[in-house]
Amino acid sequence: MHTTWKDSIYRQREQLAHILHQPMASLAARCVAAWNDREALNRVLAEGFPEIPHRAFLYCLGIDGVQLSDNLGTDGLESEHFGRDRSDRPYMRELVPPWGFLLSDAYISLRKRRPSLTALQIVWGDGGPLGYLGADFDLRDLPVTGELYREPDAWRQVKGDPAIRGTLFQQCRVESPMDRNLDHALSILAELLTERGVFQCQIHFSSSQATIWTLNDPYRYRILDQEVLLDPDICLLYPPCRYPIDAEIPSSDVVPVLDRLKGLRLVDENIYLRQSSINLFNGMVGLTFSCDGSHYMPHGQFLGADTAFWFGGVA
Repeated sequence: MHTTWKDSIYRQREQLAHILHQPMASLAARCVAAWNDREALNRVLAEGFPEIPHRAFLYCLGIDGVQLSDNLGTDGLESEHFGRDRSDRPYMRELVPPWGFLLSDAYISLRKRRPSLTALQIVWGDGGPLGYLGADFDLRDLPVTGELYREPDAWRQVKGDPAIRGTLFQQCRVESPMDRNLDHALSILAELLTERGVFQCQIHFSSSQATIWTLNDPYRYRILDQEVLLDPDICLLYPPCRYPIDAEIPSSDVVPVLDRLKGLRLVDENIYLRQSSINLFNGMVGLTFSCDGSHYMPHGQFLGADTAFWFGGVA
């Protein structure tokens, strides 16, 4: 079973927190003796800077979020941040857990406009919390501790533009050049997908074009316009290629998927398919209807869904 993107982020953050918590707590404890002394705090931060892995900046804040030290970065001290009020920054609005360490949610930094996050460690005095040791991190500098996220293979529905949904029955399908030669165009796409190394295609029925990606050159797409989709000679430009053994969609299912797309394009004048995508490795079929609603569905489930399913799903 695939994890959600939120589950994957949680695991990544959990491992980063494990890396950062102890060195942050150790440095925060050394800040107590220098608290409220700007120069002394700067010296403590400079001594401890190498101990905090992957950090971009270190600084100390009072409980009110006002900065008590300069910023310390790889290029040294930045004095303009002394006295800065950080109380309105995203990480200051999060609740620090009882153990005194917070790894914030990611946010966009003010300085470089890049995804960043902040670690806050409470600095404890004899009478309670004095403030925080803060460490800013650029996400580019942080290690990726988990595996590459894999998109789940469950049916997903995404609603589109409400304005389009509201005028759905005031419009109807206009026959496109692809519609007039749909069997011809889909036969060419079937050849490309099963025999010519195309592993992903997007079919734009309304504008009579398709966009394809090939195994031999996966980082560049090709656009097949309506003229190309009328000419089987186009297949000569793509050399024969063995069907990928690790494809989630079997070769024998490609034509049935394309046939089902044809049916959804032509079955109704108001609710009809405008665009679709097929990815052999994801095993998913994407569909966008005239109501601007989109669906992403495992190909097996897609083949098992009859016309009534779609009219109930998009109405």
